[in-house]
Amino acid sequence: MAWSYGRTWWHLCLSLLLCVFICQAPGVNLLPGEKINYNLVHSWADKLGMELFHLGDFITRRKEVQESFKEAKVVSRNGASIVDSMAKEIEMMMDLKVSAVRRIMDTAENTALSHQNDMADKMFSYYNAKEMLEPNDPIPPIPTPAPDMDKDIGEPLIYVQPKVLELTPRPEFHNTAVNFSVSSVHVPVNVFDRASDVIKAIQWSENLDQIFRDNYKNDPTLSWQFFGSSTGFMRQFPASKWKKDVPVDLYDCRLRSWYMEAATSPKDIVILMDGSGSMLGQRLDIAKHVVNTILDTLGTNDFVNIFTFDKEVNSVVGCFEDTLIQANLGNIRELKEGIESFKPKLIANYTAALTRAFEILEETKSSSRGAQCNQAIMIIGDGAPENNRAVFELHNWRDPPYKPVRVFTYLIGKEVANWDDIRWMACENQGYYVHLSDTAEVREMVLNYIPVMARPLVLGRHDHPVIWTQVYADIEDTKLSDYLWDIKQCEEQKADVLEYWQVQDRMLHPKEMARRAYRRTKESWNQPVDSNVYQFMTTVSMPIYDRRENATRIANILGVAGTDVPINEIKKLLSPFMLGVNGYAFIVTNNGYVLFHPDFRPIFQGYILKPAYNSVDMIEVELLDDDRPPRDFNPVLMTIRDSIINQSTGSKWMLVKNHFDEMKRVARIKRQYYWTAIKNTPFTLVISYPEQYGVSRMDIRAEQEIHRINIKGTNIRSFFDGKRWKIHPDWLFCKHSNRTFRTPETELMFFLERMSEPGWHWPASRSAMPPEHAAAMFSNNSSTGRYPSINDKESYYCDRQLMQALVFDARVTEWFSKNTSFNSKDDKGTSASSPIAVLMGLLPRNEFKQRFGVTVAFLATHSGLTRWHEFHSNMPEEPGVGETFSQHNKRAIDEIWYKRAVDQHFIREESFVYSVPFDAGESNSEILVTASHAIFHNEGGKSAPAAVVGFQFQHSALYKLFHNITGNACAVDDKDCYILDNNGYVIISSRQHETGRFFGEVNGAIMKRLVEEKVYKRVIVYDYQAVCFDSKNDNNASNTLLSPLYHVMRLGKWLLHTALWYIVQLVHWTPGVSAYSEMYLDMNGTEPEPEHDDNSQVKNTAWLRYLTLHRTRLKSCDMQRELYTLYNEKDNVVYNMTAHACERPFVVLPIPFSNLILLVIDQLCPRDPNLVLTVNPQKINYHFAVNESLACYKHAREFNRVRPQSCISRHANESGIKLCGRSCSIYANLTLILLCHILSRWL
Repeated sequence: MAWSYGRTWWHLCLSLLLCVFICQAPGVNLLPGEKINYNLVHSWADKLGMELFHLGDFITRRKEVQESFKEAKVVSRNGASIVDSMAKEIEMMMDLKVSAVRRIMDTAENTALSHQNDMADKMFSYYNAKEMLEPNDPIPPIPTPAPDMDKDIGEPLIYVQPKVLELTPRPEFHNTAVNFSVSSVHVPVNVFDRASDVIKAIQWSENLDQIFRDNYKNDPTLSWQFFGSSTGFMRQFPASKWKKDVPVDLYDCRLRSWYMEAATSPKDIVILMDGSGSMLGQRLDIAKHVVNTILDTLGTNDFVNIFTFDKEVNSVVGCFEDTLIQANLGNIRELKEGIESFKPKLIANYTAALTRAFEILEETKSSSRGAQCNQAIMIIGDGAPENNRAVFELHNWRDPPYKPVRVFTYLIGKEVANWDDIRWMACENQGYYVHLSDTAEVREMVLNYIPVMARPLVLGRHDHPVIWTQVYADIEDTKLSDYLWDIKQCEEQKADVLEYWQVQDRMLHPKEMARRAYRRTKESWNQPVDSNVYQFMTTVSMPIYDRRENATRIANILGVAGTDVPINEIKKLLSPFMLGVNGYAFIVTNNGYVLFHPDFRPIFQGYILKPAYNSVDMIEVELLDDDRPPRDFNPVLMTIRDSIINQSTGSKWMLVKNHFDEMKRVARIKRQYYWTAIKNTPFTLVISYPEQYGVSRMDIRAEQEIHRINIKGTNIRSFFDGKRWKIHPDWLFCKHSNRTFRTPETELMFFLERMSEPGWHWPASRSAMPPEHAAAMFSNNSSTGRYPSINDKESYYCDRQLMQALVFDARVTEWFSKNTSFNSKDDKGTSASSPIAVLMGLLPRNEFKQRFGVTVAFLATHSGLTRWHEFHSNMPEEPGVGETFSQHNKRAIDEIWYKRAVDQHFIREESFVYSVPFDAGESNSEILVTASHAIFHNEGGKSAPAAVVGFQFQHSALYKLFHNITGNACAVDDKDCYILDNNGYVIISSRQHETGRFFGEVNGAIMKRLVEEKVYKRVIVYDYQAVCFDSKNDNNASNTLLSPLYHVMRLGKWLLHTALWYIVQLVHWTPGVSAYSEMYLDMNGTEPEPEHDDNSQVKNTAWLRYLTLHRTRLKSCDMQRELYTLYNEKDNVVYNMTAHACERPFVVLPIPFSNLILLVIDQLCPRDPNLVLTVNPQKINYHFAVNESLACYKHAREFNRVRPQSCISRHANESGIKLCGRSCSIYANLTLILLCHILSRWL
């Protein structure tokens, strides 16, 4: 009874204390119209800062965390040593892949040689990737009657029952279902798999399965291995089904960069397109298709231009005149758009065109520009009036037997007479001639130029260049980006029509239209850096030669062997743990493009590849803080770039602008850069980390190593008890080569158990040595007995330094996730003057946390460990709050709140960083505030970030706290109170929907004043990877001859619009829709006035105009964002300034121990409502000349590049090869002629 009585009094006292805390509001008596009191606002800011600080201090137990790391030591970070070590790891891994490809190449050449006399078996059964079945799939019936005759090949179509194969999903292959026993074959849609040369190559290449299996056994980290045949098919290991979630299979291995670059050395190409008036209709369509296919075969080490010629010779892109441009995706797209608008006229002048082409190629070679290797002219036309022998003698036959420029000719049209001259041009200039009469045969015929340009390679036989490609998105085709964009636009129009049927004219309200436009524009800015939609990779490949001795010299290339290297696998070798928070690594190619980079954003809107996604230069992502205009790059940065692409070793520091958090925040920081070459590749590795806190790092002492803990009898697995912890999912802690695990945590626990067993040792390297290297080492050191080899390597790897740090962090923070109650030693040290501090001494920890809306407290360490402690009672109907937190916040030092907390440490050491989601006020769900604070460990005058602690709590609790402190002062109509973060985003506002918005969009006039008074600094960030949407407009300035088809199309459009209008009218009177419309009106409380007949037609036109799809096409462009950050001066004089009528209608003060400011505004003062400052991207409008584009602008300012080392462009024996294509023969069908004559006479 006494106990119950005492408990009641305890609760009563506690309730009274809470009342005192809640009612303590200095501004409750402030009246409307009263001027802003500086001292009063100052007291609000101080009180709010103290209360939040004590709350965070109490919840996170930050002092205990800091005390936990006192056993660690702080050491200097040696950037030069780190970059050298990482480069060697990558080099060893890449050597391993090259070794595997070389074995495929050797096996393929020997196998083809030994099976040269085999007969082609048209009924040969193989695992067709697009047709093979799994055991439970229904077996299709055998077609009856027999398949029809194939009119193209003149043989019966052959049906072979699809083979059945069991497949199992594997995470290392992006969860694709595979089989490691055999390979599967992909055949393009334009290749007949039963053609003699194709099926014969499929037969003999099946023998490659054994070397595929051996390679994978030797190196379980191998990704896809493949053999791409010159006949068109691709054999891939392990076997898998071809993806079927695309509308059409566009894949042809011969058009992929890994095939093209291995099959031919770099090339300079001039494409000449006949512009005579006879090139109309189907001929023009075929010619354009030929040009586009040629462009698809080029890569970043090739150079090209397209000229159309009639009486004059003109570049299809005006600004590319007289030059060759690099064949990257952006330039290729520009050329394709140029050829799309081409219209032939007049008479073609072949002599002028050929002369111009030779002059450009000669100028390119003499000026050391372009590829400086192969050169070719490709002529597309419907016949030449003469062979132009004099032009070739002057420019191409000066050094017999070598002819430096090859000529390829493509004769267009079904009925052509002058084929002999155009064929002669190709045959006399070591080229190839083809005749095209249908678009269906274009791809196969165009690809005939590849084996011709490969002849010097094949004749050399012994030199097999190793090719590393630029980054690309697996099997995706960039042409699908345009298709996906068109589909998205159609889906948007469909949604508009359906919504209009439901809500009708309300949809046309200006505010509603503006809201929808903003939402869609906002979607277009979505550029995720991390996305699982595509698997990005580089590929290593080598050419495979036909070594048969033929009676007639041919010099065939059999194909290309290769293997993929996923970019994520390279990143795992980079030890991000060694670079620390806000440190990163990236790789640059010989062209200056990034293979990967933390700011590499190849995707927009979540699933569409950008038009030029893989040609992002390193200087376009490393943004110097030098206030230069766009694309005026700093000479210091250009010098560093030159050193990097030349594969030198060096270091330099630079002041840069780092944007983050969806490009809506920015930090200005001094960074240190180190770089060195990755040997035997065209790549250079670069690392970077902040100079302010990156020069030192945490390390453990010898007595804290894992094996010493085991000797003491401590079970290291006990440090990871429970489920409230995660490790960084992208880091390589320990990896088993032959086993897969459900989660990274499961794999970690497996290895912790292994470490406790006798005989454990740490592998010396992530990648084993290639067998041929190991054998050489063994032969030179035979006395050592054992040698490192793939076959007897360990089946696992562990990063020793990272694992040691992880176990140490887990041991010293083991207590954090436990449900501990109030700790008197640490928590009673808080200020007794604070109501929260007093309350801490009375409330049990859980009850205190529940009252203040805390949902989770968390801790993340520098070794990638994240722990948390959740409080379910604050999240009704969401008992998994801790799991929800961990699913989205498990990347430790790579989380935004971690990075911001570490940066904030050097601004205000004891402060917390507070944030809310962007535009959080637009959502109806509960908003969570995230607070984080950095823990640094100091030793011997050095300091290093050890961890970050933080907590999440309900925004409503923060709002109540703010309201309790300010009372009614911020509730009056003439005062507005805001809490803004260090980047200008609204944390607290009296209007809930403004939460998370940029303040410049809420009140542009005051934001402008804050910038002028140096509260905030405007920082301009350029986005050189942006995507714009140009209207698809077929009109141009020239007059058009209106054919009957034009009027038919106009009539069709009118009929479509009329039909759509009547459908909407019909649905308008459908009872269900009428009821829905009434409900919509009831919900909004207003009803529109009835329409008058005289303006109904205007409204009809308005909805039709609004709902009509305005198609756009994707276009690379540059954008800029104006971002904002607080000035860091702690004693900024602006914080001492009072409000002064309407000259300065506000008071702004920093909130102590935070990244926040308190802003109180007098709303009675007039302001410009149209003045809006935004952080949204704005297109940069360069001063282009007429018909100039961004591609032109970039071409005029092109950067240095380094050419690939391998160039094989000539061979003395090539002149003996006479194969150069065939002419078409036109045979008169006498029977048909006779029949037509009889019918004409009879009729």
